[in-house]
Amino acid sequence: AQVLMESGGGSVQAGGSLRLSCTISGHTYNGYCMAWFRQVPGKEREAVAAIDSEGTTRNTDSVKGRFTISQDSAKNTVYLQMNSLKPEDTATYYCATRAGWMCWGYDMDDWGKGIPVTISS
Repeated sequence: AQVLMESGGGSVQAGGSLRLSCTISGHTYNGYCMAWFRQVPGKEREAVAAIDSEGTTRNTDSVKGRFTISQDSAKNTVYLQMNSLKPEDTATYYCATRAGWMCWGYDMDDWGKGIPVTISS
């Protein structure tokens, strides 16, 4: 199994920015996709953004135009740049990966432990 470690979370005011990072260690799948999810207590975890093995990205509607997922394959790291943050973006953010071309809509194989993001109004 791969080990995923998130970093970069924290607290900012509405309108601010944060960049989350997720570094993968251990055996790296040959061909894999990466995704960011978030969860608020009492609610289901939701997919936020994903990048497939060919670099195509997808975002959930609520973050389009504000969040950008990218990756540095040489560093086995995926990023989530979050701009124009809103209080409703407050959640624990998780990175995840699966062996396969596409993540969106699929069950993930490995998860990070999550990192809190708090946006104050």
